[in-house]
Amino acid sequence: GVAAMARAARGAGAASAPGRFRPCIDIHKGAVKQIVGSTLKDLGGPGEAAAPVTNFVATAGAAEFARKYREDGLRGGHVVMLGADGPSRAAAREALGAFPGGLQVGGGVTPESAQGWLDAGASHVIVTSYVFEGGELAPGRLDALLRAVGRERLVLDLSCRRREDGKYYVVTDRWQRFTSLEVGPASLGALAASCDEFLVHGVDVEGLQLGIEDELVALLGEHSPLPVTYAGGVRSLEDCARIEALGRGRVDLTVGSALDLFGGALPYRDVVAWSQGL
Repeated sequence: GVAAMARAARGAGAASAPGRFRPCIDIHKGAVKQIVGSTLKDLGGPGEAAAPVTNFVATAGAAEFARKYREDGLRGGHVVMLGADGPSRAAAREALGAFPGGLQVGGGVTPESAQGWLDAGASHVIVTSYVFEGGELAPGRLDALLRAVGRERLVLDLSCRRREDGKYYVVTDRWQRFTSLEVGPASLGALAASCDEFLVHGVDVEGLQLGIEDELVALLGEHSPLPVTYAGGVRSLEDCARIEALGRGRVDLTVGSALDLFGGALPYRDVVAWSQGL
C-alpha cells in the first residue's frame, strides 16, 4: 500500500529505514524529561525565574533509553537538548554512544559543533534556531551548515504554531518567537533541497496530550517531499492511526508525555507493535 511505497521511496533498505514510530530522548539539565514545550524559555536569561512546566522526570539516564530503542530496532529517533548546559551535552553524548547511527541530535547545534555530534555517533544533526536570524530564514546560515555536514546529515526542525490567519509559522528560540516562514507547500519544497528530513513539533499541543494537529499532519503528508516526523499531542493508538491516515502513510510520529516510559498511560510496547505491524 501507500505506506510500503513511502518506505521504498526512502531509498534506504527496509532494514535500515526508520519505522513509523520515532522515539525521543528529551534532555533538560542532564535528566530525561517531558515538558510542556510552550513553557520552555531560554535558560539563565536575565530575570529568568519561571522553570518550564514539567510532566515527567525519568530516573533512567539518556543512555538507558538509547539502549532500549536500539534493542527494539527503533531507528531515526531524536535526542533533543532543552538547554545547552554541560550535563545535557554529556547525557546526549552517552545516548549517541549507546546507539551509534541510530539517533539524531538537536539543541543549539551550529556549523562549528555539528561535526562533533556526528563523530559522537549521531546519524543527523537537527537544527532550527540557528538557520533563522531576526525572525527570518537566513540562507547564509543554512549554507554554512550544509558546508559543515552535508545535506544527508541535516534535519530541519520546522516546529510551528498557528497564527490568527489560520496558517502555521515556524517558531524559534525555545518556541517563543514567531518567524515569517509559513509551513506550507512552498517552504517545504524549497527547503527539501537543503536537508534529509524534516522534524515538526505542533507546539500549541506539544506536551499537553490534547490530541494532534490534524491540519498540520495533513499538510505534511500532502506537501513534504522528504521523510517528515510529526510530534505533538499524541495520546493513543487511535491518534497514531489518525496520523497514518491524515498523513497518507508518509508522516512518521513521535510520542512523548503520553508514553508509559514517560509516566503516561500509553504502553510503549503497544506503539512499537503498531509501528512494526504497518
